Amino acid sequence: MTKCAELANLIGNINAGGGGVNRNVLINSAMNVAQRGTSFTVTNEFGLDRWFCRENTDGALTFSQDSTSPDGFSKSLKVNVDTADSSIGSSQFAYLAQRIEGFNIDTFAFGSSSAKTIVLSFYVRCSVTGKFGGAITNGGNDNRSFAFTYDVNSANTWERKSVTIVGDTTGTWNIDNSQEMAVFWSLGAGSGHKKAEGSWDATASVQSASEAGVELIGNASATWFLTGVQLEVGQNPTSFEHEPFERTLAKCQRYYMQKVIHLEYSDSESNTAQYRGYDLPVTMRADGTGSIITQVQYWQGGTPTNVTPNVYPKTEYIYITTGGLTSGRGFVSGEIASDAEL
Repeated sequence: MTKCAELANLIGNINAGGGGVNRNVLINSAMNVAQRGTSFTVTNEFGLDRWFCRENTDGALTFSQDSTSPDGFSKSLKVNVDTADSSIGSSQFAYLAQRIEGFNIDTFAFGSSSAKTIVLSFYVRCSVTGKFGGAITNGGNDNRSFAFTYDVNSANTWERKSVTIVGDTTGTWNIDNSQEMAVFWSLGAGSGHKKAEGSWDATASVQSASEAGVELIGNASATWFLTGVQLEVGQNPTSFEHEPFERTLAKCQRYYMQKVIHLEYSDSESNTAQYRGYDLPVTMRADGTGSIITQVQYWQGGTPTNVTPNVYPKTEYIYITTGGLTSGRGFVSGEIASDAEL
């Protein structure tokens, strides 16, 4: 795209109510943040931050952070077909998705007569050519969907795609901290998860479009890469909005974060338990679910001993209660997590 065309697109989107900084409502779209790790066997889980992958077929997938990327990017999300399923049942599916918080789509004005047109753009690279499918839905309400397709024209070549989505004037799109939109890229879908592309309707549980001719999971050892994903107000895609790593990390930490804990304690009485609270770097979307990432241990003048604390995440802080200690002076350390994903 020429600079003139890019400028025209940006001006057009600004006139439509979009454009400017923070125009991209998707998070970690350049696939840089990977707090949980960099490689995952797909079942029903988050992998790279904010990216959710699910597989419910007779095949098997892995997805990972990869350095294969187009110019201007250093990372991508890679999906690999480990076991193919060439005959997907009507109720089976596999997909990659990002769920979007209601507060982040306020500017779309969906569910009203002022609903704005939006555009989805992304870079894709795939070992299989043909027509692939995807969809946008209203998330938690799951009663509005817009299916789309895109073409992979050249195998193993980065291509930028864009899909224009007319604003939805009906449906329920709550502006709150719950899931109110989701964007799907189908990796394989049975007939029960398909519909015609290009319009909004009340079809639920859509992950593909009937016009899509390629099911990635049906191709043994196939690879599919995604990066530079952007969802913004307007009819035309603008250049990808790069942002500093620390800003992307902070956005991700609203939904999930890991924290190394260090607790030095001194108790001259007979107490064998400790309590400690830790401020979080950002306010999380909601009270989280706590977990232990690395074994929490305590030292007291010798070999460390494993302990299992209770972890209680709140929106602005996280606290632990740790038993099994010995009265006196000691040191507790480990890594815990708070999960407030949609």
